[in-house]
Amino acid sequence: MPASRIPETSQAGLHDRLDEVVRRHLESSWRQPLRRHSIEAFESLLPRLRAAPVLVLDSGCGTGASTVHLAQSHPDALVLGIDKSAARLARGRELPDNALLVRAELADFWRLLLREALHPARHCLFYPNPWPKPAHLKRRWHAHPVFPDLLALGGELELRSNFELYLREFARALALAGVVSAEVVSLTIDQPVSPFERKYAESGHRLWKLTVNLGARP
Repeated sequence: MPASRIPETSQAGLHDRLDEVVRRHLESSWRQPLRRHSIEAFESLLPRLRAAPVLVLDSGCGTGASTVHLAQSHPDALVLGIDKSAARLARGRELPDNALLVRAELADFWRLLLREALHPARHCLFYPNPWPKPAHLKRRWHAHPVFPDLLALGGELELRSNFELYLREFARALALAGVVSAEVVSLTIDQPVSPFERKYAESGHRLWKLTVNLGARP
């Protein structure tokens, strides 16, 4: 696998509009229509989701390697891997009985889970697209209109990235939402959770992790 480049940005620190954008999203409700294919995918899984004793989300799961990893480490949970790319999901592997993969838009699927009051015990976002250009701030999950819904899902949230600034911004967005317990720490890899993590580690990138307990939701 070829070496990977660390994301580059012209930002010297946190985006100068971060607070403004996050506060605006926290103070309003996002009403963008849900995409039909996300609704259909969600409805096809709804009986299984409702029956799950414990739900773990692997958002942006790619080929599903991280979903398999999570399912093996959480044998009593249903682990759901979500990705918008049919091509990535098609390169997946055999799944344990307690794992599912679904093609859907994350922002749609999170809102649909909330609509049905389905809250994960653990929620993983491994190596989301960092969108390092300052002009792309609003594409980062912490500055996206869906951010309040992501928080409302609750559970143990874990992000991993090779772009430290992304996690520092996420921690600031959490603080603006009243969640001040987020930790950003350097990550040492013993067993990569995905091909992306293996590639980044083998390329000599410094990897980072943010963890926060968003609490149980009713």
